[in-house]
Amino acid sequence: MRPGERIKLFKAVFAPKPDEKILFLVDIPHDDIRDSAAWKDRREMAQEWYSTFREMGAERGFSVVILEYDATGQPSAPIPQEVVDAVRKSNLVIAMTEFSATSSLVPICLAKESITRCASMPAVERRMEETAFRANYIEVQVYATAIERMLNNAIAAEVVFSTGDTFHIDLRNRVAKSESGDCSRKGQFINFPSGEGWKVPYEATSEEIYKFGESKTEGILPVSYDEEIVKYIIKNNRIVEVIGTSRKAEEMLIFFAENDTRRNIAELGIGCNPKAVITGNILEDEKVGLHIAYGMSSHLGGKVKSDVHQDICYSKGCPVEGTTLTLVNSDGSKTELIRDAMMRYDLLK
Repeated sequence: MRPGERIKLFKAVFAPKPDEKILFLVDIPHDDIRDSAAWKDRREMAQEWYSTFREMGAERGFSVVILEYDATGQPSAPIPQEVVDAVRKSNLVIAMTEFSATSSLVPICLAKESITRCASMPAVERRMEETAFRANYIEVQVYATAIERMLNNAIAAEVVFSTGDTFHIDLRNRVAKSESGDCSRKGQFINFPSGEGWKVPYEATSEEIYKFGESKTEGILPVSYDEEIVKYIIKNNRIVEVIGTSRKAEEMLIFFAENDTRRNIAELGIGCNPKAVITGNILEDEKVGLHIAYGMSSHLGGKVKSDVHQDICYSKGCPVEGTTLTLVNSDGSKTELIRDAMMRYDLLK
């Protein structure tokens, strides 16, 4: 992406204004958290974006700083308090990190009297300037809004995976949301590159279960780890069993036993960025189509807080594909939103 194109993108998405304070966040390796070539390049990319923003700031009258902090080592683990304090004092925060800071940034944006808007870009790669960043974000907004509307009209979703496994997701009692690449107003939060709608499944927390009963989310969630399939057995919206004989299966069994909140099914997400491609990078993969997450849901409109929020992507080209996703609507009708592991954009126009 040429400098002029980058500036055009920044103005369209972030609309920085005179006298605003812009903060770039970059996490750095330390101790047992090892560096990588991709992570190093991301830090260099952050410096390039920072430099471009400084040039813009010199013309438009806003200030830009970059802040490094020790990486947390887990996606959506809490960021250091001094970083939180700096975020609260900033108008626009762009987090180009290795480990997602989303769960810490969202509450700041949504807080009463917040002055802050944030873009979280965990594991962003320079090559995305030639793919997902080049989307027509006016078009993406149309798609994302349509998905939000459809999810809000749905009481359940039925997924069939390429493994033959099936998964029923209870979508009652939650409000769907979407993001389309607009981060121009205080209180907003986006993942960038953008383009998705999502809904937290009904979790049947202690204050809900007496009124609405148990969650009906159940089935099998197949996950590929280094070409080996581990299967998570889901009942009542929770991972209750891990099936597999590999070392990874044993590791995940221990992982879920260490913190019970990690077992929560936290998100049904549907990406809608036509320029996004599958490469194995979750930040972009999830914008292609179907993704399902476990762990924390409170930052997305759910009830469960956890130390992790982990997305699993199932679009065409992923190791395991979500062959079909069918929404069960409130009137009993059904809408096949994903067919042959691909988004049906014709339904979103």
